[in-house]
Parts: sequence; C-alpha cells; structure tokens
Amino acid sequence: MLKDSDLRIVHLLQEDGNLSYAEISRKTGIDESTVRKKILKLREQGVITRFSVSVDPDKLGMKSTALVGVDGDPIHLLEIAEKLKALPEVRYLALTSGDHMIMIEVWCEDSARLSHVLMNKIGRIEGVRKVCPSMVLEKIKG
Repeated sequence: MLKDSDLRIVHLLQEDGNLSYAEISRKTGIDESTVRKKILKLREQGVITRFSVSVDPDKLGMKSTALVGVDGDPIHLLEIAEKLKALPEVRYLALTSGDHMIMIEVWCEDSARLSHVLMNKIGRIEGVRKVCPSMVLEKIKG
C-alpha cells in the first residue's frame, strides 16, 4: 500500500512526467531530496515503470487511428499478441475480458493504410478469427 505522499507524487507525474523534483516539492510540500528518494523507490518497486512522452498522432501525420478488438483461437492468444506487438502501427495492446480478447490502438497515415493493416497484417495472423475496428473521432482524455 502506498503512502498518501507517494500517491500525490505519482498523480503529479501522471499529469506531467516532465516535472522537476523542485516542482514536485513545491506542489506537494515534500522536501526535494525526499521527493527524489521517493521517486527512486517507486521505480525500484515497479510502481513507476517508465517515463514516456504523449504525442498527438495527427501532428505526426497519423490521420487515421482506430481502437481495434481482436478475437482469436485461445490456444494462439499469446502468439497473436506477440505478433500484434511487433507491428509498428500498433501503439497500445492489452489482453482483455469482455467483448474482445485483445484490444489494440492502431495509428496510420490514412484510411487506405489503416485498411491495409487491418486486412493484410492483423487479419492474416494465424489464429485471428475476428477484427473489430472502431475509428477514433476525437480523443478527449489520455
């Protein structure tokens, strides 16, 4: 169980992973050296797994993005996930329960490329039975 001070630091970093130790210290009232130690400990514990950059796919020329449900033969599920993970167009991948076994986010430069990826790359992976894309119209959060 994380302390309240650790959670405050994590929440701040989730909002802006580029915050300096000094800025986190100022916003939380925790001494800067303590903030540095807490972040190091959170990384060692695996609470913070990495720092990353969030980008707007549209600004990178990726005009067609889709959330895609992928269903397959259960015996091939992990193999399917590994093959999907290797595709450069796949930006997010999770094994899920519910309507689909796997959920992915796919970024492409246009709808023709997205169609190609869905049919000729994802649809042809051994064990894939169903590919259910939903176009992203507007990203509100995340």
